[in-house]
Amino acid sequence: MNHYVGIDVSLEYSSVCVVDGDGKIVGEAKLGSDPMILIAWLMELGLGLTRIGLEAGPLSQWLHAAMRQAGLPVELLETRFVRAVLMTAINKTDRNDGRGIAQLMRLGWFRPVHCKSIEAQEVRALLTARKLVQAKLHDIEMSLRGILRGFGLKVGRVAPSEFEARIRELVDGHPSLVAIADGLLKARAVLRHELAKFEKQVRALARCDRRSRLLMSVPGVGPIVSLTFVAAIDDPGRFKSSKNVGAHFGLTPKKYQSGETDVTGRISKIGDASVRAALFEAAHLIVTKPLKGCTALKSWAMKLARRAGKMKAKVALARKLAVIMHRMLVDGTTFSTAQA
Repeated sequence: MNHYVGIDVSLEYSSVCVVDGDGKIVGEAKLGSDPMILIAWLMELGLGLTRIGLEAGPLSQWLHAAMRQAGLPVELLETRFVRAVLMTAINKTDRNDGRGIAQLMRLGWFRPVHCKSIEAQEVRALLTARKLVQAKLHDIEMSLRGILRGFGLKVGRVAPSEFEARIRELVDGHPSLVAIADGLLKARAVLRHELAKFEKQVRALARCDRRSRLLMSVPGVGPIVSLTFVAAIDDPGRFKSSKNVGAHFGLTPKKYQSGETDVTGRISKIGDASVRAALFEAAHLIVTKPLKGCTALKSWAMKLARRAGKMKAKVALARKLAVIMHRMLVDGTTFSTAQA
């Protein structure tokens, strides 16, 4: 008889439920969220496991990779879909969630999620760390401006290399502000140093990655955008059509239709927000800057802007770029105006 497993994963413990083909529970346990513990328990059952379901989350990719390596038929499930189904239960508990996921696996009512390769996860980690340091650096600079503004000291527009000198000039003669500025400027100097190191790593990685170099032939696409897109796509073959990429990253409008009601809303914004932001930045550069090699793309976007507005045109161009870039990864070809 076929058996199906649902695992509700949390940081410390995971609730595991095993059901047979008729939906009857044949085993339950609360185990440590460690792949070796979960694999050992499932192996000890001695049952023919047909499918194992893991809801996508922070630990899921680690658990998924280890269980796949052990030869178990594990699937990574889309969080939004699983959550919507589990919300129908009267009582929300980890145990009930494990049971619900097991029943979903038995019935086949699930949407599998691609588990990214270790290489893609490492690239994503690097980009996340860089973004975090960049954000904290910006926070410190804005905080300094805000603190000084309260005393009537206006920093104004200043180059990053001259920011520290400008701050020290303004606080001169204010002992309490000198102490505050000194501490924040030291923290800023450390963050600038670390950000420069991350920038160097990102550029070196982009130069060494064949797919990233390929995408950087697209106008407006640099190391950050190309690596973000490559890490998110990981395996281009998992998309049946390049047109599906825009929807995957939440760049297509939502649709609600019921009876006489038919509403087309704003973009769904599902999927990876960092990819959406990167594609929008590339589209913004194409629309606003005089870049070479993107005449057709820019003309298309400007025609749309006159009809629907510049913001919608940029979003539409971001979606178009996602389709083009995916096709480039599939075909292994560089960008050309013919593709636009």
